[in-house]
Amino acid sequence: MSGSPTLDELVKLDAEHVMQTYGRIPVAFVRGSGTRLWDSDGKEYLDFLGGLAVTSLGHAHPEVAAAIADQAGTLLHVSNLYYNAVQPQLGERLDLLLTSATGTPGRVFFANSGAEANECAIKLARRHGQSNGGPDRFHVLSAYNSFHGRTLTTLAATGQPQKQETFQPLPSGFRQVEFADLDALGAAMDERVCAVLLEAVQGEGGVQPAPPGYLEGVRRLCDEREALLVIDEVQTGLGRTGRWFGFEHGGDVRPDVVTMAKALGNGLPIGACWARGEVAEAFRPGDHASTFGGQPLAARAALTVLDVMEREDVPRRAAAAGELLTKSVLAIPAVSSVRGAGLLLAIELAPDADAGATARACLDHGLVVNAVTPTALRVAPSLLVSDAEIAAAVAILEEVLAR
Repeated sequence: MSGSPTLDELVKLDAEHVMQTYGRIPVAFVRGSGTRLWDSDGKEYLDFLGGLAVTSLGHAHPEVAAAIADQAGTLLHVSNLYYNAVQPQLGERLDLLLTSATGTPGRVFFANSGAEANECAIKLARRHGQSNGGPDRFHVLSAYNSFHGRTLTTLAATGQPQKQETFQPLPSGFRQVEFADLDALGAAMDERVCAVLLEAVQGEGGVQPAPPGYLEGVRRLCDEREALLVIDEVQTGLGRTGRWFGFEHGGDVRPDVVTMAKALGNGLPIGACWARGEVAEAFRPGDHASTFGGQPLAARAALTVLDVMEREDVPRRAAAAGELLTKSVLAIPAVSSVRGAGLLLAIELAPDADAGATARACLDHGLVVNAVTPTALRVAPSLLVSDAEIAAAVAILEEVLAR
């Protein structure tokens, strides 16, 4: 195929040669810069979804792009049988962030995605539980409406039966309770439970933040029952909620294990699982591995992302931008409420609204958002989004809702 393929050509190629696991919207994005995207027809969009909270610094950030290009010309990959010059430095940076947030130093395992980071957390929790409580201590409790990934194990931990039903039987040892219900959690925490796995904000579950005091209460229960507290920060971590980590909104939480991914590479695939030192020591050489995890290219991108995040103080920026966005959106008559934290927000429309149709109409008008529930839109723009871009996005949404 000569030249740049048209949208119709891309759709045909996809239909013929790619497994049809996505209900794609007929738009092909070919270029990005900051908070803006351009499609194959040259149309410009404001990206307020950020690849599902991934492009934390915006598209084609010049420092990240330069670091990736430099590393690509230096060393792309070596096996984890050997050291590389970048991975330990990234491990130190993440450990320092989590040590500051939890008061406890730890260690990091690198993977390629959030699901893989959660796989690591589950394996580590089981290894730790069985080492300290016997062979029956391998159960993991999570919450209904949660989302932890689409591998068989992380799907078993995900509290959404509609995503599970076609892949039975799933791995055993996973149970769900109602989110934010401490009594239900306490009743389910028997001696078989090695860990509780929760999101600080249920992202795919509709952007549902943990209520005040809930995560602190879970921490107390885990201490009483000698279970690990694992916090899934794949969508919320690294500044997105207005703090470095979403669990920091919950008071004195101090998780034992924290998983991260989306924002860390600004689009380059990388995931990480941090655990406090005593828990991390449950793993021995050979217990877990990843061919590509922490390879030089991904680690160099992530180091540069953290450099920019710290220099720009993205938690502060996300908190301020989220406040402005919330206030502006609530002024639209067709919006009933806004929930979330920082720049991970759900815009709740009227009870009879069709969020999917609204998201498609926004796309037609040059604004990228998605329907996170039948009546709510999710927004997760770059953490460097400007006030002017927020005003432009709100104006598009207001026009769409007025129609």
